[in-house]
Amino acid sequence: MENLRQEIEKIRNMVETARQEIELAIMFHETWRPTAYDADLHSRIGTSYATHTFQIIRLSLRRELLLALTRLWDTNTQAVRMSLIADRLRDKNFFEALVQFRARRLGLSSVFVPDRMREELIPRRDQILDLIGKYSAGGVAFDVLKKLKTLRHQHLAHRQLPDAPAAVAGSDTQAQKNVEGESAVWATDDEIEAFYQDNLEIICLLLSVVNGMAYDLSEAANVYKHHAKFFWASAHGERTEGHPDYRPPPSALSRS
Repeated sequence: MENLRQEIEKIRNMVETARQEIELAIMFHETWRPTAYDADLHSRIGTSYATHTFQIIRLSLRRELLLALTRLWDTNTQAVRMSLIADRLRDKNFFEALVQFRARRLGLSSVFVPDRMREELIPRRDQILDLIGKYSAGGVAFDVLKKLKTLRHQHLAHRQLPDAPAAVAGSDTQAQKNVEGESAVWATDDEIEAFYQDNLEIICLLLSVVNGMAYDLSEAANVYKHHAKFFWASAHGERTEGHPDYRPPPSALSRS
């Protein structure tokens, strides 16, 4: 019994660490999203020297998102391990001990509390196992996680420093190269978005089942999305009116 209590505490700590990681992922992703999909922002940045820094920020945000998400699926003993969490939740003895632990924390004396708690937790536990299984070996989306881990471990090729204005690029994932300089098959933006959303759901459910915490991560995402909207609204390239260094082209001056 003591071992089960220790295991419960270990998984609770792991879920808390996962919460911190997913919050980072939310910050990065919702700040990155306008840089990829906001056509007005792309137009304001334009083809300019400022675009180089814009691309650095954009790629850095994307990189940090992918690192945060893949850390949730690491296999080393010091990391959050989705596979270990799934194994514990699948174990009947562990899950029953968790039910009893959660029931006792309510502080109610009714003998029916554990039964009610079990009824509440089983469907959520099953949702967690289904979602983790989706990205586990043999799962329908295992290849997505495999590609993301490969991307994380790739050594990027040396890049030539830019010395001319740049244009805003399209996807941050589809045109990447592998270490030999050949086109690499990475996860698509749609696959990454689905992986991101599934991880939000997994962590929400884990916080509920394991830690007894109701936390709607979609609300947190909306907060950072709102903040990002105001930040990026002020972004301009130096060739766009509104930038402090903007100078009208000669043709515009002659017409005036």
